[in-house]
Amino acid sequence: MFEYLPSVDHHRRGPLEAQSAVFDAWVEYLAAEFEPNSLPTPEGSVSEIASDSELIDQLRALEELKGAAAAAQARIAAAFDASQRSKQKHAGLRKEELGRGVASQIALARRESANKGGRLLGLAKALTSEMPYTMQALSFGKISEWRATLLVRETACLSLEDRRQVDEEVAGDAGLLESLGDRQIIARAKAAAYRLDPRAAVNRAAKAASERFVSCRPAPDTMTYLTGLLPVAQGVGVYTALSHEADRLRAAGDSRGRGQIMADTLVERVTGLGDAGSTKVEIQLVMTDRTLLAGDSEPALVPGYGPVPAQWARDLVRRRSRRGPSRRHQSSRGRTKDQAMGGSDKHAEHWVRRLYTAPDTGELVAMDSRARLFPKSLARFIAARDTACRMPWCGAPIRHLDHIRPHNRGGPTSASNGQGLCEACNHAKEAPGWRAEPVRRSSPEAEADAGINAGPGRPVDTATAGHTVDTTTPTGHTYRSTAPPLPGTALPGTALPGALPRLARPQDHPAHLQENPTPPLARPPARSPDSPVEACIADFVWAA
Repeated sequence: MFEYLPSVDHHRRGPLEAQSAVFDAWVEYLAAEFEPNSLPTPEGSVSEIASDSELIDQLRALEELKGAAAAAQARIAAAFDASQRSKQKHAGLRKEELGRGVASQIALARRESANKGGRLLGLAKALTSEMPYTMQALSFGKISEWRATLLVRETACLSLEDRRQVDEEVAGDAGLLESLGDRQIIARAKAAAYRLDPRAAVNRAAKAASERFVSCRPAPDTMTYLTGLLPVAQGVGVYTALSHEADRLRAAGDSRGRGQIMADTLVERVTGLGDAGSTKVEIQLVMTDRTLLAGDSEPALVPGYGPVPAQWARDLVRRRSRRGPSRRHQSSRGRTKDQAMGGSDKHAEHWVRRLYTAPDTGELVAMDSRARLFPKSLARFIAARDTACRMPWCGAPIRHLDHIRPHNRGGPTSASNGQGLCEACNHAKEAPGWRAEPVRRSSPEAEADAGINAGPGRPVDTATAGHTVDTTTPTGHTYRSTAPPLPGTALPGTALPGALPRLARPQDHPAHLQENPTPPLARPPARSPDSPVEACIADFVWAA
């Protein structure tokens, strides 16, 4: 889904470029014995020429190499930040704008999100300018990058003088530091920090309270982790209230487990509903017509979560819980909460939006607008196509809808020229020297009609890729991002079994909405005696 294209001068051989060549050679050397199509066997493996003791020595040496590489990355990141800030200053940027987009470039180079790139840059600057003993230990592979991060994190609230003193006290003896585990390092750093500046700990606690938040992350088996970072009094208060409610309902005969009651009570109190299973929210479930109507096993897609089983998606649409009545509140007589109140759940409203995709790529058919801002319908369209931030290796939720080619440079407000980005990536893209273009296709007619010229780099074959964007950083490195395949997208050279006919005709749509105008799209669907349900639905949608 993501590709990296090096800058034009990547292979020049100055002093720094020679170092890059050495790093590349090490990667090739370490990967030389790996054969992707062969299973590991004793015969012909490295164990044939090395004893067990030598294998352990190699593991330790490689671990030290990882630490040394992390230290080298820190020095390079700090030097890159200083260079970029100097160039931005000479370009006339205001002081508060210096460094804009630097962390995102580091993140792209390290195949990380923009958020992680910012943390890595902060770590690099602290190690190279404020914590020389920790940097030395990392450079010689005595500690890992994570343990260096722990030391930087636990001293972040201190002044420069106190921080260097803690660095010398904890990391001055490299041999002792090497023998410490994560908890021991944290404990020693905290103890030294509290002793040198007790007030800093109070200020740190106040700052931490201002950074409270709630997040939602995917979990296995169509579940999610809802996490709240709260001040200790509030967090304990919430948990205690949920615990008391669970104890009360269990004592009254509720058959659900304690954890289930606490989870259901949390949902009910936050949403204000009487039943955790009747939450009225829009989740943008994306599924094929075959999955919804014909019992196909093609997984559905929940934007921001990922693929979900087909049967689970159908159950969600039909509002048929497979967990049985045990998750409802049971009285001592065995009646559910709804039965005791003399009623049942009201049927939730379900809306179906038809999204048409090109049969060869699975890409959604384009939509256009003359407005500067993306209309709601077009915004939903782009969000369904991109599912998450389109910047390579980011994956954060979409917060901004971005014109790939800026509107002030003639970029249209269209699906082809739009992409979903998180806030950090969108702001980084606006820094000087960044540019992005939609990548041209093998047949450029559709893009020409939409007002988009060919982007940089090689064209994309419509038979193997969907909506594609090339993002080029100020250093000339290009990163390619392709929208993830939607449910029902066939692999190249294959056809999905049991697919319903396309419900569209060439004369029904403008030319620029046809991904592949020749050959013409399918004729009106014919009734099939073997699938009356499909035929009925096809006729209904065709009439609409």
